[in-house]
Amino acid sequence: MCGIAGLYMKTPVLQDNLGTLLAGMLEQLADRGPDSAGVAFYRNPAPDGWCKVSLHSAAEEPRWAEVGQGLAHAFQNASPPEIRASHATFTVAAEADEAEQWLAEHHPELTLMSSGQTIEIYKEAGRPESFVSRFALDDMGGTHALGHTRMATESRVTTDHSHPFSTGLDLCLVHNGSLSNHNRLRRELRREGIRFRTDCDSEVAAGYLTWRMREGASLEQALEACLDDLDGFFTFAVGTHDGFAVLRDPIACKPAVMAETDDWVAIASEYRAIATLPGAAEAANWEPEPGHVYSWGTALVA
Repeated sequence: MCGIAGLYMKTPVLQDNLGTLLAGMLEQLADRGPDSAGVAFYRNPAPDGWCKVSLHSAAEEPRWAEVGQGLAHAFQNASPPEIRASHATFTVAAEADEAEQWLAEHHPELTLMSSGQTIEIYKEAGRPESFVSRFALDDMGGTHALGHTRMATESRVTTDHSHPFSTGLDLCLVHNGSLSNHNRLRRELRREGIRFRTDCDSEVAAGYLTWRMREGASLEQALEACLDDLDGFFTFAVGTHDGFAVLRDPIACKPAVMAETDDWVAIASEYRAIATLPGAAEAANWEPEPGHVYSWGTALVA
């Protein structure tokens, strides 16, 4: 099962309402994925020379202030954390790899959810409706966002196994479907330096895209290569710093619908999620063609 939701704002008109709109889509998809939920928001870009890191803590009372003080001391400057439930996002005066290395050395108890210039990832086990409430999505704005509701079929129900998965700067993926060759591909990608935290096939798909793009492929080329190298069935929605892309496998047995107006473009596993959006009744609607890459963003596809 699983449910995918994505929303890209083509104009600034509704950017302040992005969190509210995505929350409504996730709630409509709750029955497709009652085990966990997660979101990736692209918003509030870090200044040049700075990065954003989103972290998860399993502790009942995380010491976020201590983490922030350590980051500020190590890199001369860091913003106070934006805390949402079990997660916090910091903006740090450092390159992303420097901040990641410091966190791994000084706070190994924390899990890095994402890093980059604009991305923030929040995800947790539990019903999607509870997730929306706990993480206060209604007060989040931004340019675009992806969401996922998960029904676990091949791996555990944990925060780490929830979607989205991020394996590169400002890159994330949500997936509905199942891959049959992910174990072999995971071994090959590890030899190429791609790191994985879980045994989930969706994280392998994200890692594959990161590897392909690191080797010089555009996002469109990396997604097209999935059609040859990934065995199984899938609907992917992939976020980047300035847009998102959608791909279904050639058989396209997993449901997906897209819609577009002058102000936004959206993807969802079921139309009822898109029907909650303003102007949905006048939107152009279609089912994504099998094996075709759809993308939006100013520089998303080279």
